[in-house]
Amino acid sequence: MISSAGILLYRRGTEGLEVWIGHMGGPFWARKDEHAWSLPKGEYQPEEEPLAAALREFAEEMGAQAPEAEYLLLGSFRQSAQKTVTVFTAEAEFAPERIESNTFELEWPRGSGTVREYPEIDRAGWFPEAVARTKLVKGQAQVLDALLRVLAEEGS
Repeated sequence: MISSAGILLYRRGTEGLEVWIGHMGGPFWARKDEHAWSLPKGEYQPEEEPLAAALREFAEEMGAQAPEAEYLLLGSFRQSAQKTVTVFTAEAEFAPERIESNTFELEWPRGSGTVREYPEIDRAGWFPEAVARTKLVKGQAQVLDALLRVLAEEGS
């Protein structure tokens, strides 16, 4: 089982609840928008604290440190048969001048022998929760559901 950790920032905007998500980089996702976005996340080792890993991965994928905030454990979510993501959330503003993600190498086109470097995240931004639900990869809709439950409990 692969363990990942991520950060889901949220804010209350003029259109209601908004979340910060990033569009996945590389040629497979280049022309896709629907279900091609993700919360900033990445793998971590068993001896590493999940929140520390989530903050590190956020900085690597956004090119800027996550805002100082009170991060709450939202839960662990199975993304696939092989991957579980532990997600932390916080209400915070975040507006970097630009997104400067770490990169990965990929042979593209496949079988060409040409290896290129691509950003893990090629753009990111704030989206209303309903819009984010159509942009996020399908396995991450449950993270939005958990956020809505936590915010509803806080409001009661």
